[in-house]
Amino acid sequence: MKVALVTGASRSLGAVMAQALASHGWAVAVNYANDDKGAAHVVNSIENSGGKAFAAKFSVVDKEQLQIGLRSIRENLGPVDLIVNNATGPQPEMPLMEQSWRTYLDQLEFFVKAPLELLQLVLPDWRQRKSGRVINIGSEVAELGNPYFGNYASAKGAMVSMTRSWAKELGPEGITVNLVAPGWIPVQRHCDVPKAKRDWYVERTPLGHFGAPQDIADMVVFLASPRANFITGQRFAVNGGRTVC
Repeated sequence: MKVALVTGASRSLGAVMAQALASHGWAVAVNYANDDKGAAHVVNSIENSGGKAFAAKFSVVDKEQLQIGLRSIRENLGPVDLIVNNATGPQPEMPLMEQSWRTYLDQLEFFVKAPLELLQLVLPDWRQRKSGRVINIGSEVAELGNPYFGNYASAKGAMVSMTRSWAKELGPEGITVNLVAPGWIPVQRHCDVPKAKRDWYVERTPLGHFGAPQDIADMVVFLASPRANFITGQRFAVNGGRTVC
C-alpha cells in the first residue's frame, strides 16, 4: 500500500483530500500542527471505512519537526510516496502600505519553504526508487492578483514556478510534480463571510456556483493515480472557469 502525506489535513480541504485518497487505496498520514481532535476524527473516519491512516502531528515550517514527523510516518505506515502540500497559516488581507516583508515571508514559509524542505527529506529515497509524486495546492489568486492580498498571491505564484522547475529537474528520475489551483471553496473558516461577498464571487464565476471540497479532492486523486503517469509540471485550475481569460 502506497503512503500519502497530506499536510494541513485535520479539517476543511485537507481532510476531504485525505479521505478521498484513502478511499482510493492510499495509506494516509494526516498531518496537523495543533488540532488533535480534528485529526483524530479524520483518522477515525478513514479507519471506519476500511482504510489506513495515521495522525502525524508536526509543524511543516519547522525543519526539525519535519524530520521527526517523517520518521514517525515511516514507522507507522511506511515511506512516503506522495506529498500533498496543503498546509497554510493565517491569510491576512491588508492595504499595501500596511504590508511588510514579514507578512510576505509568513506566506512563503508555508508555500515555498515547507514544500522545499519536505521534498528534500524524501528525495534521496525517491531517487533510489525512481518514483514519487508531489501535488502542490495553489490558488487562483496567483493569476487574478486579488487586491490587499499581495503577500498571499505572491507566495502562491512562487509555488507555480517552483512546481514547473521541480517537474523539469525530477522528471527524468520518474518523479512528477503538479499543482492544483482552487478557487474559493467555502469551508468552516468562511462561515462568517457576508452574503454580498459570496454573491459577488459567484456572479463572476462562469459556472455560476461555488465549488465543493470534493471537487479539489477529485483532482488530487486523479493526479495521484496511474492515469496521471504522463502528466507533470502542470497547473490545474479548479475554479468554475474564473481564470479562462
